[in-house]
Amino acid sequence: MHIVRIGDGSTETHSAEIIGAKAANLARMAALGLPVPPAFVLPVELCAAIVNGDRQARLDLNKGLAEGIAFLEKATDTRLGDRRRPLLVSVRSGAARSMPGMLDTVLDVGCTPSAVQGLVRMTGHPRFAWDCRRRFLESYAGVVIGIEPVAFARRLGEMAAAEGVQDATGLDNEALERLAESYRQMIEDAGANLPDDPMEQLKAAAQAVYRSWMSDRAATYRRLEHLEYLAGTAVTIQAMVFGNRGLSSGSGVAFSRDPSTGSAHPMIDVLFEAQGEDVVSGSRTPETEDALVRCAPPVATQLRQTLIRLENAFADVQDVEFTIEEGKLWILQTRSAKRTPLAALRFALDLVKEGVIKPSEALLRLKGLDLTTLCNKRLTGVGEPAGRGTGASAGVAVGRAVFDSDSARRLVTSGNSVILLRPETSTADVAGFGASEGIVTAVGGRTAHAALVARQMGKPCIVGCSALKVEVARRTAQLGTRGIAEGDWLSIDGGAGAIYLGRGTIAIDRPDAELAEVESWRISVSPSETANAPNTVHNSEIKHRSLSSALT
Repeated sequence: MHIVRIGDGSTETHSAEIIGAKAANLARMAALGLPVPPAFVLPVELCAAIVNGDRQARLDLNKGLAEGIAFLEKATDTRLGDRRRPLLVSVRSGAARSMPGMLDTVLDVGCTPSAVQGLVRMTGHPRFAWDCRRRFLESYAGVVIGIEPVAFARRLGEMAAAEGVQDATGLDNEALERLAESYRQMIEDAGANLPDDPMEQLKAAAQAVYRSWMSDRAATYRRLEHLEYLAGTAVTIQAMVFGNRGLSSGSGVAFSRDPSTGSAHPMIDVLFEAQGEDVVSGSRTPETEDALVRCAPPVATQLRQTLIRLENAFADVQDVEFTIEEGKLWILQTRSAKRTPLAALRFALDLVKEGVIKPSEALLRLKGLDLTTLCNKRLTGVGEPAGRGTGASAGVAVGRAVFDSDSARRLVTSGNSVILLRPETSTADVAGFGASEGIVTAVGGRTAHAALVARQMGKPCIVGCSALKVEVARRTAQLGTRGIAEGDWLSIDGGAGAIYLGRGTIAIDRPDAELAEVESWRISVSPSETANAPNTVHNSEIKHRSLSSALT
């Protein structure tokens, strides 16, 4: 088995089918000279064997990890588990086609008690060191051991309340140390093994990420998006960069254009003093580009320039994950952005006008587009909104309120349309997304993984509605002063972020001028041009229906 090294001068490249799309794009960004933390990749070919418990595959994995860690230690001048200059790594998944949030990630691997002391010595920031330790314990316990995240969230809430703060960002280093110790005790009480050997942590994390390929949510997503042909996931091990290192640090997600409406303006979400999972998990509501411009103007400018470079290099709208560590920008991932059908049409039109792609390539990208969804929909007969959040996926929907995936599927089976209300965005709800006409959450941002999935499915989605309080167990919600019970009618406008009580009416306007322009391409472009165009957006990015047959 051959590992693939990324960054620190390495020029190794492989196809997405071998090392996954995430790693292939990382290698390409490193070759462009963008600031990418060094990494190495265990290939897709190991996935099935690891899942099946093959002994030789485990030996190959262990050998690859040893070789890769030696590369990262040399590249970063740190050592895994060291008491003075410790290396911490992320262990991330990556299939040949993007599956946002469906597979597992383990962060801060290597953050042993010795490494905590090393981080304090290396940075002089004990709060940062203990924050990494508690994050590692949460991540490892959830992914590798299988302890439900709610147990740690409850313990964190208790600690925050005792300290008189709102969340983990308000805890000082002494409180974080106590919190980390309580997490360790929870793991011990569960009878689980928590190795202090960082290499043993790494081996267990890599195997767990491979095994996440078979999770229910990943299998459901592949079925819904027609990706059953994929062979498995690769595993990327990357040197950690730290968005939780202080006030001049943070993490975020940026789209080079708006994937909901198709607007040419970037869409950027950021959380300061945070690691990447805080943003994409949907558990916190991020700030917008305005906050980045206000707090870190040079980074905001560099990020805008990077988005332009990436869009030109990949000839498509990009979805980028980034981290800021003490004022330095790092790019962790890029991929073709999931998009609503209407945004897909507008992207194709704009990229042709800008000379980025030819009409033949644009037609190939639109080949799977379902024209029945290409409408400007608006609500009528709804009055004033009862609440507002952040529009994460444009479109309108009308349906009965439900609070979990099982209820969504049950009501849809009985002939109802439904709106799924959730406390936060989570990819665990993918089955409910598929059944629902729209999604509303109390917290989370436009760039959370679950919001991406809603957009890809063409479902209106509103996130970060602070006035919404969802009681899943009681099957009720409170929107401001108004109560909502399961089965009540709701209407939502995902573009405006507006939520209405009651059953509105949907009016439809077709984008006839845009569709006529695409039809003119189809007439003027020869079939051979379309057949030979280098398609960079796979059909799984958009709905499955032939554009040419729909136009005729």
